[in-house]
Amino acid sequence: MVNTMIGASVFGLPSLIAAHLGRLSPAAYFVAAAGIGVIGACLAEVGSQFREAGGPYLYAREAFGPFAAIQIGWLSFLSRIAASSAGADLFINYLSEFRPAVTDPLPRAVIVSVLVLLLATVNYRGVHGAARLSNFLTIAKLAIIGIFVCGGVVALAMSPAVRVMPSEVPATAADWFAAIILMVYAYGGFDAALFAAGETRNPRQDVPAALLLALAGSTILFVSLQFVVIHTLPDTAGTTKPLVDAARRFSGPIGASLMAIGSLISIYGYLSANMLHTPRLTFALGEQGDFPQFFAAIHPRFRTPSVSIVTFAALLMLFAIAGNFRWNATLSVVSRLFVYGSIAAALPALRRKHPEADALRLPGGWIFSLLALVFTAVLITQTDVGGIAVVAITFGIALLNWKATRSHSPAPS
Repeated sequence: MVNTMIGASVFGLPSLIAAHLGRLSPAAYFVAAAGIGVIGACLAEVGSQFREAGGPYLYAREAFGPFAAIQIGWLSFLSRIAASSAGADLFINYLSEFRPAVTDPLPRAVIVSVLVLLLATVNYRGVHGAARLSNFLTIAKLAIIGIFVCGGVVALAMSPAVRVMPSEVPATAADWFAAIILMVYAYGGFDAALFAAGETRNPRQDVPAALLLALAGSTILFVSLQFVVIHTLPDTAGTTKPLVDAARRFSGPIGASLMAIGSLISIYGYLSANMLHTPRLTFALGEQGDFPQFFAAIHPRFRTPSVSIVTFAALLMLFAIAGNFRWNATLSVVSRLFVYGSIAAALPALRRKHPEADALRLPGGWIFSLLALVFTAVLITQTDVGGIAVVAITFGIALLNWKATRSHSPAPS
């Protein structure tokens, strides 16, 4: 669960959040953690009722029917495309530490394309090589982040000259909302680890404990990263690669170069994991008839969901080249908030449909559901028009998808 919550976002968000909240930015993670915790609690109960894979799509199908399920399936797909595209944008930002020209439009487009095509090729040729690559890069990512935090804390304690006073930002309500939206992107991914909650040995006990520990551990890590960055960088908000610039301050050029290399490895690991699991999501939905049938195509030789992989790779390149880190991160959050809202709404719906289900029962579950719905709804109202427009287009595609699947469904006997 920790691995899914700590993705590529930690390499780009510290500067964006500091721009909104300044010295208050580390403490703000506790506010976001509270909102995510309420959503996670709803997911723990809802997920414990299922023994099949499918996650929010499956929960929406059981609670509200095929129409809602298809909408949630498409929004889940959009959130993964946008989150992966934000990671690709970060890769370019950190690569510019060695070659500043890579941020120019043409080199940027070429590098993003090569980056995605390499991962797509590995996945296209088989899942085993892709899984080994993803696991190796995940371990490397966690080690690199740990080294950065420890090195920064030691430098702040031992070298007073490194320490700077964080900027005083006159944070407005809009700044707080914008920062929390970005933090939801940071925490996003915890739900993926709970997709298989129904298959665990004791979901009633294991899921809440795992969620609590992962949320606490990730919050400590996020707060530590933010603290190190804002106390070592004089202009935190002015950088697109905060961890490298902070490492340069407390460990010199060599440390900055090593941090840049480590960040590139970590971000590539995040992209590798997304390239591995996202096409499998659309393949499963296509196989069940709730997505266009071509998503379920299997390569005759490699036995991989070839069309799903190619489709995801093409959309990832398009979003990464056309957008930037902030836009893709925000879009990922907007679509994810709708998915989280569906999970919260599914809790009371499933309680009504299956009052005797052998599943976890949250004390005061209706209150958790209401709080989660309020949290997601308020954040959705604070998002920009562009993000809402893309989500609206996705709703339209899902509507056409639903009409098509309904027209091809067998008539009732």
